Amino acid sequence: MKKLLTAMILLGLLGSFTLSAQATPQQDLAEFRDYFKNRFPKTPFNDYINGVYSIDAASREQWEEIEEFPPYELSISKGEELFNKPFANGKGYADCFPNGGIGIAERYPFFDSKSGKVITLESAINTCRQSNGEEPLGWQKGAIADVSAYMHYTSRGNIINVQVPNDPAALAAYERGKNHFYAKRGQLNMACADCHVYNSGNKIRADLLSPALGHVSHFPVYRSKWGGMGTLHRRYGGCNKQVRAKPYPPQSDEYRTLEYFTSYMSNGLESNGPGARK
Repeated sequence: MKKLLTAMILLGLLGSFTLSAQATPQQDLAEFRDYFKNRFPKTPFNDYINGVYSIDAASREQWEEIEEFPPYELSISKGEELFNKPFANGKGYADCFPNGGIGIAERYPFFDSKSGKVITLESAINTCRQSNGEEPLGWQKGAIADVSAYMHYTSRGNIINVQVPNDPAALAAYERGKNHFYAKRGQLNMACADCHVYNSGNKIRADLLSPALGHVSHFPVYRSKWGGMGTLHRRYGGCNKQVRAKPYPPQSDEYRTLEYFTSYMSNGLESNGPGARK
Protein backbone atom coordinates (compact mmCIF):
# COMPACT_ATOMS: atom_id res chain seq x y z
CA MET A 1 0.00 0.00 0.00
CA LYS A 2 2.98 2.31 0.54
CA LYS A 3 3.76 1.87 -3.15
CA LEU A 4 0.19 2.86 -4.01
CA LEU A 5 0.44 5.99 -1.86
CA THR A 6 3.76 6.95 -3.43
CA ALA A 7 2.38 6.41 -6.91
CA MET A 8 -0.63 8.60 -6.24
CA ILE A 9 1.54 11.38 -4.82
CA LEU A 10 3.73 11.26 -7.92
CA LEU A 11 0.67 11.44 -10.14
CA GLY A 12 -0.53 14.57 -8.37
CA LEU A 13 -4.19 14.53 -7.46
CA LEU A 14 -4.98 18.03 -8.65
CA GLY A 15 -8.04 17.65 -10.86
CA SER A 16 -9.56 20.77 -12.38
CA PHE A 17 -12.98 19.22 -12.97
CA THR A 18 -15.65 19.05 -10.29
CA LEU A 19 -19.38 19.03 -10.87
CA SER A 20 -21.17 22.04 -9.45
CA ALA A 21 -23.22 21.45 -6.32
CA GLN A 22 -26.00 23.59 -7.82
CA ALA A 23 -26.14 21.82 -11.19
CA THR A 24 -29.05 19.61 -12.23
CA PRO A 25 -28.40 15.93 -12.97
CA GLN A 26 -28.81 16.72 -16.67
CA GLN A 27 -26.14 19.41 -16.47
CA ASP A 28 -23.85 17.08 -14.51
CA LEU A 29 -24.22 14.42 -17.19
CA ALA A 30 -23.38 16.81 -20.02
CA GLU A 31 -20.27 18.10 -18.19
CA PHE A 32 -19.16 14.57 -17.29
CA ARG A 33 -19.35 13.42 -20.91
CA ASP A 34 -17.57 16.55 -22.16
CA TYR A 35 -14.74 16.02 -19.68
CA PHE A 36 -13.99 12.52 -21.00
CA LYS A 37 -14.50 13.60 -24.59
CA ASN A 38 -11.74 16.17 -24.10
CA ARG A 39 -9.53 13.84 -22.07
CA PHE A 40 -9.71 10.96 -24.55
CA PRO A 41 -10.63 12.55 -27.90
CA LYS A 42 -9.88 9.36 -29.87
CA THR A 43 -12.26 7.20 -27.83
CA PRO A 44 -15.77 6.90 -29.31
CA PHE A 45 -18.50 7.51 -26.75
CA ASN A 46 -20.02 4.05 -27.19
CA ASP A 47 -16.68 2.37 -26.48
CA TYR A 48 -16.55 3.49 -22.85
CA ILE A 49 -18.54 0.38 -21.96
CA ASN A 50 -15.22 -1.44 -22.32
CA GLY A 51 -13.59 0.40 -19.44
CA VAL A 52 -9.82 0.77 -19.53
CA TYR A 53 -9.77 -1.26 -22.75
CA SER A 54 -11.42 1.67 -24.49
CA ILE A 55 -8.38 3.88 -23.93
CA ASP A 56 -5.41 1.50 -24.18
CA ALA A 57 -4.76 -0.59 -27.28
CA ALA A 58 -2.30 -3.03 -25.67
CA SER A 59 -4.66 -3.85 -22.80
CA ARG A 60 -7.55 -4.20 -25.22
CA GLU A 61 -5.69 -6.76 -27.31
CA GLN A 62 -5.13 -8.99 -24.26
CA TRP A 63 -8.74 -8.54 -23.13
CA GLU A 64 -10.12 -9.46 -26.55
CA GLU A 65 -8.22 -12.74 -26.36
CA ILE A 66 -9.84 -13.44 -22.99
CA GLU A 67 -13.25 -12.63 -24.44
CA GLU A 68 -12.87 -15.43 -26.99
CA PHE A 69 -13.52 -17.81 -24.07
CA PRO A 70 -15.30 -15.56 -21.53
CA PRO A 71 -14.65 -16.63 -17.94
CA TYR A 72 -18.13 -15.42 -16.93
CA GLU A 73 -20.04 -17.84 -19.19
CA LEU A 74 -20.40 -20.42 -16.43
CA SER A 75 -21.84 -17.75 -14.15
CA ILE A 76 -24.42 -16.82 -16.77
CA SER A 77 -25.45 -20.47 -17.08
CA LYS A 78 -25.70 -20.87 -13.31
CA GLY A 79 -27.67 -17.65 -13.10
CA GLU A 80 -30.14 -18.75 -15.75
CA GLU A 81 -30.68 -22.03 -13.95
CA LEU A 82 -31.25 -20.26 -10.63
CA PHE A 83 -33.50 -17.67 -12.23
CA ASN A 84 -35.76 -20.33 -13.70
CA LYS A 85 -35.82 -22.60 -10.64
CA PRO A 86 -39.16 -22.20 -8.84
CA PHE A 87 -39.28 -21.13 -5.21
CA ALA A 88 -40.87 -23.44 -2.66
CA ASN A 89 -44.21 -21.68 -3.18
CA GLY A 90 -44.13 -22.36 -6.92
CA LYS A 91 -43.35 -18.80 -7.96
CA GLY A 92 -40.05 -17.51 -9.29
CA TYR A 93 -38.00 -14.46 -10.07
CA ALA A 94 -39.98 -13.83 -13.23
CA ASP A 95 -43.07 -13.13 -11.10
CA CYS A 96 -41.30 -10.24 -9.33
CA PHE A 97 -40.10 -8.19 -12.27
CA PRO A 98 -41.63 -6.45 -15.28
CA ASN A 99 -41.24 -8.37 -18.53
CA GLY A 100 -40.50 -11.48 -16.50
CA GLY A 101 -37.12 -10.02 -15.52
CA ILE A 102 -35.76 -10.25 -19.05
CA GLY A 103 -34.05 -7.26 -20.64
CA ILE A 104 -34.67 -4.84 -17.76
CA ALA A 105 -31.32 -4.58 -15.95
CA GLU A 106 -30.42 -1.31 -17.66
CA ARG A 107 -33.24 0.43 -15.74
CA TYR A 108 -31.53 -0.16 -12.40
CA PRO A 109 -30.96 1.38 -9.98
CA PHE A 110 -34.05 3.52 -9.57
CA PHE A 111 -35.47 5.65 -6.79
CA ASP A 112 -38.54 4.22 -5.10
CA SER A 113 -40.72 7.01 -3.72
CA LYS A 114 -42.67 4.65 -1.43
CA SER A 115 -39.66 3.39 0.49
CA GLY A 116 -37.56 6.50 -0.06
CA LYS A 117 -34.66 4.29 -1.12
CA VAL A 118 -32.58 3.59 -4.18
CA ILE A 119 -33.42 0.11 -5.48
CA THR A 120 -30.54 -1.77 -7.05
CA LEU A 121 -31.00 -4.92 -9.09
CA GLU A 122 -29.36 -7.03 -6.38
CA SER A 123 -31.60 -5.56 -3.69
CA ALA A 124 -34.62 -6.31 -5.88
CA ILE A 125 -33.44 -9.91 -6.32
CA ASN A 126 -33.31 -10.43 -2.55
CA THR A 127 -36.60 -8.61 -2.00
CA CYS A 128 -38.15 -11.02 -4.48
CA ARG A 129 -36.75 -13.99 -2.58
CA GLN A 130 -37.87 -12.77 0.82
CA SER A 131 -41.35 -11.86 -0.36
CA ASN A 132 -41.69 -15.45 -1.52
CA GLY A 133 -40.47 -17.01 1.73
CA GLU A 134 -36.89 -17.64 0.61
CA GLU A 135 -33.69 -16.76 2.45
CA PRO A 136 -31.78 -13.75 1.08
CA LEU A 137 -28.55 -14.33 -0.78
CA GLY A 138 -25.16 -12.91 0.19
CA TRP A 139 -24.59 -9.53 -1.41
CA GLN A 140 -21.13 -9.68 -2.93
CA LYS A 141 -20.57 -12.95 -4.77
CA GLY A 142 -21.96 -16.39 -5.40
CA ALA A 143 -25.60 -16.94 -6.35
CA ILE A 144 -26.61 -13.27 -6.31
CA ALA A 145 -23.79 -12.39 -8.72
CA ASP A 146 -24.86 -15.30 -10.95
CA VAL A 147 -28.52 -14.30 -11.07
CA SER A 148 -27.54 -10.68 -11.66
CA ALA A 149 -25.09 -11.75 -14.39
CA TYR A 150 -27.84 -13.62 -16.22
CA MET A 151 -30.29 -10.73 -15.94
CA HIS A 152 -27.67 -8.27 -17.19
CA TYR A 153 -26.79 -10.62 -20.02
CA THR A 154 -30.39 -10.48 -21.23
CA SER A 155 -30.05 -6.68 -21.27
CA ARG A 156 -26.90 -6.56 -23.38
CA GLY A 157 -27.24 -3.89 -26.03
CA ASN A 158 -30.02 -2.07 -24.21
CA ILE A 159 -29.31 1.57 -23.42
CA ILE A 160 -28.67 2.48 -19.78
CA ASN A 161 -31.54 4.73 -18.79
CA VAL A 162 -31.47 5.60 -15.09
CA GLN A 163 -34.00 8.24 -14.10
CA VAL A 164 -33.73 10.93 -11.42
CA PRO A 165 -37.31 12.16 -10.94
CA ASN A 166 -38.00 15.78 -10.13
CA ASP A 167 -38.67 14.80 -6.56
CA PRO A 168 -36.79 16.24 -3.54
CA ALA A 169 -36.06 12.81 -2.06
CA ALA A 170 -34.78 11.40 -5.36
CA LEU A 171 -32.62 14.46 -5.96
CA ALA A 172 -31.25 14.16 -2.41
CA ALA A 173 -30.28 10.53 -3.07
CA TYR A 174 -28.57 11.54 -6.30
CA GLU A 175 -26.67 14.34 -4.55
CA ARG A 176 -25.63 11.97 -1.77
CA GLY A 177 -24.12 9.62 -4.34
CA LYS A 178 -22.45 12.51 -6.14
CA ASN A 179 -20.93 13.79 -2.90
CA HIS A 180 -19.67 10.30 -2.08
CA PHE A 181 -17.98 10.09 -5.49
CA TYR A 182 -16.05 13.32 -4.97
CA ALA A 183 -15.42 13.13 -1.20
CA LYS A 184 -11.97 12.28 0.13
CA ARG A 185 -11.73 9.34 2.54
CA GLY A 186 -9.35 6.94 4.17
CA GLN A 187 -5.75 7.33 5.30
CA LEU A 188 -4.77 8.06 1.70
CA ASN A 189 -7.33 10.90 1.57
CA MET A 190 -8.62 9.91 -1.85
CA ALA A 191 -11.95 10.05 -3.67
CA CYS A 192 -13.39 7.85 -6.39
CA ALA A 193 -12.86 10.80 -8.74
CA ASP A 194 -9.15 11.01 -7.95
CA CYS A 195 -8.51 7.70 -9.68
CA HIS A 196 -11.29 7.46 -12.22
CA VAL A 197 -11.74 11.06 -13.34
CA TYR A 198 -8.62 13.16 -12.74
CA ASN A 199 -6.12 10.33 -13.21
CA SER A 200 -8.04 8.09 -15.60
CA GLY A 201 -5.57 6.75 -18.14
CA ASN A 202 -2.60 7.20 -15.77
CA LYS A 203 -0.75 4.29 -14.23
CA ILE A 204 -0.55 3.07 -10.66
CA ARG A 205 2.33 0.63 -10.73
CA ALA A 206 1.54 -1.61 -13.72
CA ASP A 207 -2.19 -0.87 -13.83
CA LEU A 208 -3.99 1.78 -15.84
CA LEU A 209 -6.80 3.65 -14.09
CA SER A 210 -10.07 3.26 -15.93
CA PRO A 211 -12.41 6.15 -16.80
CA ALA A 212 -15.50 6.49 -14.63
CA LEU A 213 -17.69 6.96 -17.69
CA GLY A 214 -19.24 3.55 -18.39
CA HIS A 215 -17.94 1.98 -15.17
CA VAL A 216 -21.22 0.32 -14.25
CA SER A 217 -22.01 -1.01 -17.73
CA HIS A 218 -20.13 -4.30 -17.39
CA PHE A 219 -21.09 -5.35 -13.84
CA PRO A 220 -21.35 -7.84 -12.27
CA VAL A 221 -17.84 -8.68 -13.31
CA TYR A 222 -15.45 -11.63 -13.37
CA ARG A 223 -12.14 -10.43 -11.96
CA SER A 224 -8.99 -12.46 -12.40
CA LYS A 225 -7.90 -11.17 -8.99
CA TRP A 226 -11.03 -12.66 -7.42
CA GLY A 227 -11.06 -15.82 -9.49
CA GLY A 228 -14.82 -15.43 -9.85
CA MET A 229 -17.79 -13.12 -10.19
CA GLY A 230 -18.52 -10.18 -7.96
CA THR A 231 -21.09 -7.43 -7.67
CA LEU A 232 -20.51 -3.71 -8.02
CA HIS A 233 -20.75 -3.27 -4.25
CA ARG A 234 -18.02 -5.84 -3.76
CA ARG A 235 -15.83 -3.66 -5.96
CA TYR A 236 -16.78 -0.54 -4.02
CA GLY A 237 -15.66 -2.22 -0.82
CA GLY A 238 -12.36 -3.23 -2.37
CA CYS A 239 -11.71 0.33 -3.51
CA ASN A 240 -12.35 1.65 -0.01
CA LYS A 241 -9.88 -0.85 1.43
CA GLN A 242 -7.25 0.21 -1.11
CA VAL A 243 -7.37 3.79 0.17
CA ARG A 244 -7.37 2.53 3.76
CA ALA A 245 -10.96 3.48 4.42
CA LYS A 246 -13.43 1.26 6.25
CA PRO A 247 -15.84 -0.13 3.65
CA TYR A 248 -19.55 0.45 4.04
CA PRO A 249 -21.76 -2.65 4.13
CA PRO A 250 -22.87 -3.81 0.66
CA GLN A 251 -26.30 -2.38 -0.20
CA SER A 252 -25.88 0.35 2.40
CA ASP A 253 -27.44 3.70 1.55
CA GLU A 254 -23.92 5.01 0.87
CA TYR A 255 -23.23 2.42 -1.82
CA ARG A 256 -26.75 2.44 -3.23
CA THR A 257 -26.66 6.20 -3.80
CA LEU A 258 -23.12 5.96 -5.19
CA GLU A 259 -24.40 3.38 -7.67
CA TYR A 260 -27.33 5.68 -8.47
CA PHE A 261 -24.99 8.56 -9.33
CA THR A 262 -22.44 6.53 -11.30
CA SER A 263 -25.17 4.73 -13.24
CA TYR A 264 -26.82 8.01 -14.15
CA MET A 265 -23.42 9.23 -15.37
CA SER A 266 -23.39 6.26 -17.78
CA ASN A 267 -26.80 7.01 -19.28
CA GLY A 268 -26.85 6.66 -23.04
CA LEU A 269 -24.28 3.84 -23.11
CA GLU A 270 -25.13 0.21 -23.77
CA SER A 271 -25.49 -2.28 -20.97
CA ASN A 272 -22.65 -4.76 -21.47
CA GLY A 273 -22.63 -7.01 -18.42
CA PRO A 274 -21.33 -9.27 -17.24
CA GLY A 275 -17.72 -8.44 -18.06
CA ALA A 276 -14.19 -9.65 -17.44
CA ARG A 277 -11.49 -7.52 -15.83
CA LYS A 278 -8.05 -8.01 -14.26
